[in-house]
Formats: sequence, structure tokens, C-alpha cells
Amino acid sequence: MKKILLAATCAIAMPLTAAAEYPEQPVEFVVPFPPGDLEDVLTRMIADEFQSQYGVPAAVVNKPGGGGGPFPGAAEVAGADPDGYTIGSFVVDVPVVGPETGIPALAENPFDPIGIFLTYPFVIATAGDAPYSSIDELAAHAADNDVALGHFGNFLIPTQVTFALAAEKGFSFGSDAAFDALDCNTLASGDADVINTTLQLILPCLDDVKVLASIGGERLPQTPDAPTVGELAPTLDLALWNGLFVPKGTPQDVRDKIEAVAMTVINSDAAKTLAEETGALVYWTPADEAAAQIEKDMETLGTVSGLIGN
Repeated sequence: MKKILLAATCAIAMPLTAAAEYPEQPVEFVVPFPPGDLEDVLTRMIADEFQSQYGVPAAVVNKPGGGGGPFPGAAEVAGADPDGYTIGSFVVDVPVVGPETGIPALAENPFDPIGIFLTYPFVIATAGDAPYSSIDELAAHAADNDVALGHFGNFLIPTQVTFALAAEKGFSFGSDAAFDALDCNTLASGDADVINTTLQLILPCLDDVKVLASIGGERLPQTPDAPTVGELAPTLDLALWNGLFVPKGTPQDVRDKIEAVAMTVINSDAAKTLAEETGALVYWTPADEAAAQIEKDMETLGTVSGLIGN
């Protein structure tokens, strides 16, 4: 009896083991594309800040999917434990198109957004001496002339938006082709009459080209006179953005810590400099607004697909 009482007394006297506080082990930020692009650069800045703030290793892991785009890499994040140690840095395609890819892991959108932090500065541009200076003038010109469009691939959302805008304006491109690079030389050489590219690729010759429209939620500071596609056709307001996502079920306090680090980076001078140098829109959209954006983008993509016959 004395032994039982002694054991009970010891158990009461022993302090309870404190629950481990996140993070206590290495964190991976998964970017399902090769290194070097804007989402990769900003995600690396977030990972560095995470490591600095919390003192645990944090690294970007690039997992491009080849012909599968970002979806195989996203599926790996979907299968990770919902503990905050595997974080996805995803383009809009993952939550919007992912459930339609047939990949079981993505079938019912298995992610919760932390927030959206980047819109790629896609533009529709033409040579400075082109006989049109707006989308409406391009539509009129295309009625009697073949116009060749250069893009990065038919599957990309900015390309699909460009085709849908043409359909909305009552014209179609005479031809189109995918290019590995779409820059000043593409227009100067006449390889394409109009290109759907990112602003940073034509910044060196911005004075010698015409930006007919930008594809994003707001006008780009470097081309303030060029309207957005959403201004020209409100039902086509769709952009290529990037955000942070975690598997559903990740605790709220963990998500809050990830968000706090990301916001620190997005508000930093380094992020502002990156935006100025590339034309990217860098900002922070919190989880609830990001979820609403995804729902809206799903509807808009349906409109786009209807216009281009997908």
C-alpha cells in the first residue's frame, strides 16, 4: 500500500511534458517548377526568413513534373502530414485545375491556402511600329490580316485568356506557336506579331514595343496606360498567381506562423525591389480572401474554356 501511495505521489509531483511547439524540425517549401522563376525566388526568401526567425532548417525543394506541369509535385504535398513541415508554393492551376486532372490525390482539392503573394506580370505586347495600339484596333486589323501570336504554351492560363479575349472581341489569330523565349528579339525578328509574355522579358526594349494589355488584377506600374484584360472584358479577369498552401487539417496556429513569416518577406524592401525590377505584383492576400479568389477563378476559367472551345 505504501508503494502505491509513493508512486501516486511521485506521479503528481512530476511536471507534465510540454507539447512540442511548431516548428521543431526542418521545413520544406515545395515548388513544383524548376528553380529561377519569380515564385521560386520569393519562396526562397520566405524559407530564409523562416529559418532566421525559428532557427530550424527551411529549404525550397523544386519538384517539376515535366509534362505533368505542377500537379505531380502538388500531389506529393497533398500526401504529406498536415503538420506544417511540408508547404506548397503553387500557381493558380493547382487549386483551380488540379481537381480536374484525374490525379487521385488532387481530386477534391486537398489544400488550405495560407495566402497568395504574387501575380506574374503577363502582358499582351506588339512591336512599336505595329498598325494597332490597342486590343480593339488589333481586332479591327485582324479582320483583314493574319496575326501571328507567340506564347509559352496553349495550356497556360495567360495564353487561354488571350485566346478568350480575342473571341470576346470577335476575332481570332491567324496562327500561333509556342516559344521557349518571348522577348524583344521575337518581335524585332518578326517571328510573331503579338506575344503573350512576361513584362520582365521585354523591359530592355519597353520604349520600342506597345503593351496592349496586362493579364492581372491591376495595371502594372511600369505600363500604367495599358488596361488589364479584366477592364476590357470583366468576365475574363483571371491571372497567373502564386500562393502558399498546406494539406487540409494543418492546425491554425501553424498556419498563422507560416503566414507571419510570409508577410514579413512580402513587405520587405527586397520584395519591393524584385517587383520594381520585374514588373511582378507582390502583395499578400490572406487565407479567407484567397479561398474566395479560387472560387471566383474557377468560374472565370469556365467562361474562358467556353469561349475557346475547351
